[in-house]
Amino acid sequence: MNSSNTSSVVVAHYLREASYTDLRNEAWELCEPVRIEHYWSGEIAPATRHAEARICWNETAVNVRFVCEQHEPLVIEQTPQTNVKTIGLWDRDVCEVFLAPSRHQSDRYYEFEAAPTGEWIDLGIQITPHGRETNWDYNSGMKTSAEIRVNQIRVGITIPWSNDLPKPQSGDEWGINLFRCVGPDEATRYLAWRPTRTPQPNFHVPAAFGVLEFK
Repeated sequence: MNSSNTSSVVVAHYLREASYTDLRNEAWELCEPVRIEHYWSGEIAPATRHAEARICWNETAVNVRFVCEQHEPLVIEQTPQTNVKTIGLWDRDVCEVFLAPSRHQSDRYYEFEAAPTGEWIDLGIQITPHGRETNWDYNSGMKTSAEIRVNQIRVGITIPWSNDLPKPQSGDEWGINLFRCVGPDEATRYLAWRPTRTPQPNFHVPAAFGVLEFK
């Protein structure tokens, strides 16, 4: 698979060995890399802000691992709370995955974010003719892990199957986009795998979603 920005497909292999808590497990190398190298606008971002995501699934959950270049001071909460969701997490450094279980109803999707501190948030989203509706009380049961190293951060997310995100069959296709927020500058902090190309930074554009293919 071409994992460059021109690709529209992410392949998630069935893989028991890769865990969101073991961010250096060699099993992650069996997952196909997806590069996050462009701003939301489509402009190329500096290499020192690039990130990579890998996705796999098993009988209980979908797992995502981000590996991000980090060559500037982290924008994080100094006293993080990880036992409850953090509203406003998107204003700090964070990795995000949007999932639409039905490619043909991509205006209904779910947003999952995880920070280098282990903080997280999960939201249910519905795009309507009147705007975006958010279910702030959505409870996916997601869990996260994080690792901060010199010039690099790693973030893991696991999202269990549920009525909202039912366990797929091999060959199923969902809608997806992957994002990274880094740095304090509102004009330059929003990176996307599939750029949304809006006049102002905006990740909530289902028309820009790619395809998550389960194998």
